[in-house]
Amino acid sequence: MDSFLDRADSARRADTLLVLLPGAYDTPQDFIDQGFVKAVRDQRIPIDLQLVDAHTGYYTAQQIVERLMAEVIAPARAEGYARVWLAGISLGGYGSLLLAHQHASMINGLFVMAPFLGRRDLPAAIAQRGGLSTWDGHMPQADGHDLALWQWLRGYSDSPSERPPLYIGYGESDRFSFSHRLLAAVLPAERVFAVPGGHEWAPWLRLWQRFLSARPWESPS
Repeated sequence: MDSFLDRADSARRADTLLVLLPGAYDTPQDFIDQGFVKAVRDQRIPIDLQLVDAHTGYYTAQQIVERLMAEVIAPARAEGYARVWLAGISLGGYGSLLLAHQHASMINGLFVMAPFLGRRDLPAAIAQRGGLSTWDGHMPQADGHDLALWQWLRGYSDSPSERPPLYIGYGESDRFSFSHRLLAAVLPAERVFAVPGGHEWAPWLRLWQRFLSARPWESPS
């Protein structure tokens, strides 16, 4: 799994590593071209960034979590990073959630922008049952992978302290916004960012800038 490390200080490692996972047809270079790296450096935020080429092949082969752990997260911990955060867009947001679901103790927090959250029939059924906070976690006909993820996300409504802090951002007209709002409803208001726009880079950059302004990795939680 190819990746590019951008250090805040070329002479030493920062205390915090933020791992960025791109969308389905995007690459690490897009984070540079679209101003994500520049936004961090312009604010002189002392964190290192690792831009990962986590392309669709890893998801199709169901290897995304295994490869991220073996080639990105575990090496970062071994190198001595005190905090490791994930930030993913669309499919990269999905990958971030999958990893946090399976290896919560290895992740200090995550920010998902316009995340893909599986097939839409399950979120619709959850909404019909009153939302994540009242859903009983059962849905016999649902896809098994989607069901496991939403069952874990349900825990943010009743046992959030057992999960890494989760921030979500989305465009108000994003094609996945129904699912985003369903998840956002069980998160603290300060961890939810919504901006005008759809499933595209301009609103994602605005969401990123709002997340950077919050600097949640500096919080003891």
